[in-house]
Amino acid sequence: MNLTHKITIPAPRDKVWNFLMDIPRVSKCIPGVEKVEPLGDDKYQGTIKQRVGPIGVTLTGVLSVVEKDEAAGRATLQGEGNDRRIGGLVRAKMAMSLRELSPNETELTVDTDANVGGRLGEFGGAGIKKKADQTMEQFAKNIRAELAKS
Repeated sequence: MNLTHKITIPAPRDKVWNFLMDIPRVSKCIPGVEKVEPLGDDKYQGTIKQRVGPIGVTLTGVLSVVEKDEAAGRATLQGEGNDRRIGGLVRAKMAMSLRELSPNETELTVDTDANVGGRLGEFGGAGIKKKADQTMEQFAKNIRAELAKS
């Protein structure tokens, strides 16, 4: 499943970049994230709880920053998590890019290629896309609020 989300953030590009590359800090803006712990070498272990329709999942897994190019404003992250209780799993590759719209406004584009399996995958693409859109909308609000503080 391929998803693309664009967010306009009222902050300079370098401030947005630094925030996004601070994985433990930015993870607090993602609805449902319960913990994120650094493993070293741009790898993090974490837990996220989400509800997709009637199914509640707790995904535990690893997120890796596999590529980052600050000058170009691009980064690629890869994540894999599973829920042993319901037998669900998610594997995703996310390509993020930043584009300066003005000195104080930045556009973040996130292209996600996700594979969802197990019981969670049985819920269907439309339901998963709806949940991803809702999560990204709340994530955008949280990022804007967080960056407005600093």
